[in-house]
Amino acid sequence: MKDRWTIICIGGALAMVGLSMVLDGGNPVILFKPAPMILVFGGTFFAAAAGYMRTDMKSIRPILKKATQTDPISLEGALGEMVRLASLAKGSGILALDREADTIEDPFLRRGVQLAVDGANSEDIREILESDVMSMQERHRMGAKFFGDMGGFAPTLGILGTVIGLVHVLGHLNAPGSLGPAIGSAFTATLWGVLSANLFWLPISNKLKRVTELETQVKLMEIEGLLAIQGGATSRAVRMRMESFLPVAIRDGMTEQEAAA
Repeated sequence: MKDRWTIICIGGALAMVGLSMVLDGGNPVILFKPAPMILVFGGTFFAAAAGYMRTDMKSIRPILKKATQTDPISLEGALGEMVRLASLAKGSGILALDREADTIEDPFLRRGVQLAVDGANSEDIREILESDVMSMQERHRMGAKFFGDMGGFAPTLGILGTVIGLVHVLGHLNAPGSLGPAIGSAFTATLWGVLSANLFWLPISNKLKRVTELETQVKLMEIEGLLAIQGGATSRAVRMRMESFLPVAIRDGMTEQEAAA
C-alpha cells in the first residue's frame, strides 16, 4: 500500500484555508481565477526549470511520485528480511540465496544478493552498492532542490501577478465601481504564490529529503547485513549488526516485542 500521507496533509492544509475563508464570511471559489493561477503555477515551474538541464526534467515526474505516493519505508522490515536471508544462508549455504534473489522485490537488495552469490569480494560489493546509494541521493537531492526552488519563486511570481493586476486597476480609475473586485482579483495572485510555496512545493521538497534519509539508512543497513552474511555470520549476529542503525525507540520496541513473545 502506497504512503499518501503527504497528499493527505496537503489536502488537510487546503481544507483549513477554505474553512477559514468560510468562517470569515468569504467564498473559496473566488480564488480559482485562471489568470493568476496560470501566472503563478506556470511561471513558477518555468522559472525553476530554467536553472536545470532539459534532461533533468525527465526525472521530475517520477521524483514527484516518489514524494507523494512512495512505498512505505520500514527499517524493521529491512532488518527482518536480512535476518531471514542470514538464517537461510547459514543453514543451506550462500548459494541457497540464488533461488531467493528472484523473489526479492527491492532491486537494490536483489542486486546485492546476486553479487554475494556470484562470489564478489566484500570490497567490490560495498563499492558497487555504495555507488548505487550515492546515485539515489543525487537524484533525490536534485528533485528536492527543484521543488525548493519552486517554493522560492512562487511568492515572487505572486507579487508580480499582483503588480500586473494593480497596473490594470490604475488604468481604469474612471470606473470606481469596478475597482474593488479588480483589486481583490489582483491580490489573488499573491495569495496563490504564498499558498503554493508553503502548502505544495516546500512540503514536497522536505518529503523528498526525508525519503532520501530513510532510503539511505535502509540501504546502508542492507549493505552491512549482506557483508555479514557473506562472512558467514549467524542470523543473531546479523540482527545485532543491523540494529545499530535503528533509532533507540524502535530498537527498544523490538526488544519489548521479542520479550513478550
